[in-house]
Amino acid sequence: PGPGSEQVPGSPFLPPQIELNLLCLGEGEEIEKEKSNSLKLDFTDDVNFKTKVNYSYTAVQIPTDIYKGSTVILNELNWTEALENVFVENRKEDPSLLWQVFGSATGVTRFYPATPWRAPNKIDLYDVRRRPWYIQGASSPKDMVIIVDVSGSVSGLTLKLMKTSVYEMLDTLSDDDYVNVASFNQKAQPVSCFKHLVQANIRNKKVFKEDVQDMVAQGTTDYKAGFEYAFDQLQNTNISRANCNKMIMMFTDGGEDRVQDVFEKYNWPNKTVRVFTFSVGQHNYDVTPLQWMACANKGYYFEIPSIGAIRINTQEYLDVLGRPMVLAGDKAKQVQWTNVYQDALVRKTELNNIPQFCIFLHSVLLLVEPNQLILGVVGIDVALNDIKKLTPRYNLGANGYVFAIDLNGYVLLHPNLHPQIINFREPVTLDFLDAELEDENKEEVSSAVGRDILFDRYIDEVVRTYTWAPIKSTNYSLGLVLPPYSTYYIRANLSDQILQVKYFEYLLPNSFESEGHVFIAPREYCKDLDQSDNNTEFLENFIALMEKVTPDSKQCDKFLLHNLILDTGITQQLAERAWKDQDLNMYGLLAVFVATDGGITRVFPNKAADDWEEDAEPLNASFYRRSLDNTGYIFKPPYRDPSYRGLELENNITGILVSTAVELSISSKTLKPSVVGVKLDLEAWAEKFKVLASNRTDRVQSMDLQFGTPGLFKTKYRVLLQDLLCVLIDDGGFLVLSNQQTHWSKVGMFFSEVDANLMSALYNNSFFTRKESYDFQSVCAPEAQSNTGAAPRGVFVPTVADFLNLAWWTSAAAWFHFPCGPLYLLSLLTEDVAADSTEARETSCIMKQTQYYFSTVNATYNTIIDCGNCSRLFHAQRLARTNLLFVVAEKLICSQCEQSTKLLHEEIRAPPKDPDQCELVDKPRYRKGPHICFDYNATEDTSDCGRGASFRPSLGILLSLQLPLLYLTASYYSLPLASCL
Repeated sequence: PGPGSEQVPGSPFLPPQIELNLLCLGEGEEIEKEKSNSLKLDFTDDVNFKTKVNYSYTAVQIPTDIYKGSTVILNELNWTEALENVFVENRKEDPSLLWQVFGSATGVTRFYPATPWRAPNKIDLYDVRRRPWYIQGASSPKDMVIIVDVSGSVSGLTLKLMKTSVYEMLDTLSDDDYVNVASFNQKAQPVSCFKHLVQANIRNKKVFKEDVQDMVAQGTTDYKAGFEYAFDQLQNTNISRANCNKMIMMFTDGGEDRVQDVFEKYNWPNKTVRVFTFSVGQHNYDVTPLQWMACANKGYYFEIPSIGAIRINTQEYLDVLGRPMVLAGDKAKQVQWTNVYQDALVRKTELNNIPQFCIFLHSVLLLVEPNQLILGVVGIDVALNDIKKLTPRYNLGANGYVFAIDLNGYVLLHPNLHPQIINFREPVTLDFLDAELEDENKEEVSSAVGRDILFDRYIDEVVRTYTWAPIKSTNYSLGLVLPPYSTYYIRANLSDQILQVKYFEYLLPNSFESEGHVFIAPREYCKDLDQSDNNTEFLENFIALMEKVTPDSKQCDKFLLHNLILDTGITQQLAERAWKDQDLNMYGLLAVFVATDGGITRVFPNKAADDWEEDAEPLNASFYRRSLDNTGYIFKPPYRDPSYRGLELENNITGILVSTAVELSISSKTLKPSVVGVKLDLEAWAEKFKVLASNRTDRVQSMDLQFGTPGLFKTKYRVLLQDLLCVLIDDGGFLVLSNQQTHWSKVGMFFSEVDANLMSALYNNSFFTRKESYDFQSVCAPEAQSNTGAAPRGVFVPTVADFLNLAWWTSAAAWFHFPCGPLYLLSLLTEDVAADSTEARETSCIMKQTQYYFSTVNATYNTIIDCGNCSRLFHAQRLARTNLLFVVAEKLICSQCEQSTKLLHEEIRAPPKDPDQCELVDKPRYRKGPHICFDYNATEDTSDCGRGASFRPSLGILLSLQLPLLYLTASYYSLPLASCL
């Protein structure tokens, strides 16, 4: 090491012999050094990284609001340059490595391989210190109470600064942390409905951010009220909490009271709670009491005079929290795994239509005493898809799956985890109990029985066995979910090559006309197999490859190929022996079909494949999965939303799938390796249904007479027999068949759209039960704002009083005096800032859907619907071994019955406060949290606590500064954006 440098201890990602030199550059070296760090590189497309990269160099990103020519940044660039060779050597040892990244405590990001930084068209707000993986690695979990002074002196711009500061402070918290926010004047009260510390997850922080905007300045300042409230919150042990770092963050414009008695009562002598104080706005108050509070309680004092100081000063408290971690030495260098997040280095491009979602494997990089500073966090990306490839899939069956869950209850792997393209700063957090329909048996995942499984628009009550175990050296547990029939699976062993060739020929298109069309599941049978979304093209690619290699080739998956070829042969024999000689038209059938676990779907006749809309992967097809879980026959009409307008059936043939599982028993072991079924011709079966319904109504009449209402029912029945409504409704409440021709175009619609009065009666009489579920992974278009003024949303527009306020003018000028001030202001205060384009971005949102399913009522039911001036009689009965309900009812005969409210079924955007987050936190879900905490070290030096002179200029100085500052304000508007990068 050279003069003035120190050797940095090793990290799990760095070899022990590496020396990182911290050089002090003189002012004269800055320009030359800055130029030498800029290179023009050639980049090539890389399939693994899904973007253009250069493997010979690392690249650096510096936040927009940090001056890249400062001595601190140039020193950072100098010593981190040694990481380049480390990253290159790591890749040589393991070519499968993805991004290797170092995030510095000063905000510099160095990543490998080098790739052009895709700065957005607007302000680039990326700061590595705000990324979830950095926050988790740079400090131990936190219990934080934020208290905000809202006394009368805090008004106008100062209050705006405080609100924005709290907003930014919340963004420094991760899912491992717990927080509450309160305002105080003469008394303290929470700003939201949360009465205690809550987990700092995205949903809870969103509630805080919305409610903080409603704070109003009034009354007088009483620091004692604010601090007593905060300490009471931190002493509440009857709730879930981080139980590690405890801190109070106070935002105020200043005051004289030091509240020493409060600290003596609650925090001294052990000082287990750190106090951070923030002096906000331009004012003449003595800040000595604020400095004293922070220094006397192992915290730090910060000043936020203007908008430009918010972002940096609301995150530097992490340096203080990192001190015990630094002093812990090697014990703190633990490898950690993050939640799923969207890779910031790979955005949607021509090469990559879908952004890459990863988890981050990282470790903290520490600096030795006496500095007590964390240098940063270093780690690697692990692509989510790469982890999925390591888990079993096809031998678990259609309804078996693997999931991984972290200490906070969020899933890393789950079939219902579908990360969306949203603000890449947000981690992808999906609670295990939100990924599945919540069940009390799943509260603590063990060898439990799960029920209520959601299939698209349907809910089935099923049995699942959950088994799980922790994954060594990670924060995750791996779980396996299996239905009873998937405990065993078939592994084909076609060692007879002649039989292989024979069965393979049944995949050739020239056999489809006589044997039926074959769809093969788009699986990765061989490494060199070209994938395609078009199944015909995929089959052609598969056949072409199989003519070059054998199923036993090393590049191919023997298990997948042997099962596929075996199922091809078996389904061909089914077509040969059972289907070919049948007259399907005579039975009113459009097609017959079979689908298998091995990946084959055979549809007969061949022409029926033109209208086949089911998933070519049987394990993903809803008819396949539901048939396995239910006994008997599953009817599946084509889904129609309320806006659907059907064409004439002659021009638009509608089919209804009817399927059932094939159950085998081999050596007393039950398996369900396939599903068979037919596709009904709606028009043909509707005519048949008229006849069947007429026969059924005769039985209804006699049954009703037996129940003791012969006079009323008999009279009405004889008069209205020709006008009876007869329908079949499936277990989700969708219309399957009707004897009314006007309903044929509505087959597949939710029945409330067809007959709201009758559907409500069925629900009210307990034939159906409903369950509301929420999709927390949805993406929605930005909601239109009612305020259409020219000012950007959320940007402070000064009032006349503000123009007359001298302090406001000084602070306003100071905004623009800060490097990139006006640009940063607009990006920071505009809530819907677009990080990737100039257009309004889609945002994460919550969608709500109501599903219906059969209750336990199985008996025949007769009742009268009272519509006021008239009534309507109906009869309903479940059909055994099907998912159907048979209903006979009188047609609507009066306007009163037509006025029934439709039951909601369509998925909608959940209204504000739905689900009620305030109610959810009162029943918090189980959280284990990290098991290691670094919040105390006896050797910690707390003397650096933010002492410094407060800027308290005289009135004359303020007046003399206004004209130059306002001149700078105007001149900054002419600067190009590039000057701030």
